[in-house]
Amino acid sequence: NNLAGLLESMGRYEEAEPLYRQAIEINKKTIGENHPSYATHLNNLASLLRSMGRYKEAEPLFRQAIEIAMASLGEKHPNTKTFINNYQSLLAKMSENNKD
Repeated sequence: NNLAGLLESMGRYEEAEPLYRQAIEINKKTIGENHPSYATHLNNLASLLRSMGRYKEAEPLFRQAIEIAMASLGEKHPNTKTFINNYQSLLAKMSENNKD
């Protein structure tokens, strides 16, 4: 996940995506799909996909991350708020694209 984040920050999106996906699969097997770290990794992949303009792929990942964070961390936790803000940013981008 951290290496994927570094590659993403360098604009190397195609290299980052499989690493984010690998981190998610590792989480799924080791800590399960209800863990806050799993939610963080979903959010990270969704953010990458948003940056790549792949909005329809990003949306369910953001929703899942928010759902996990709400259940495990609560609505006032900073991570939950970040995931919600990221999702709202995606919705704004999608709305802008629909106007074109």
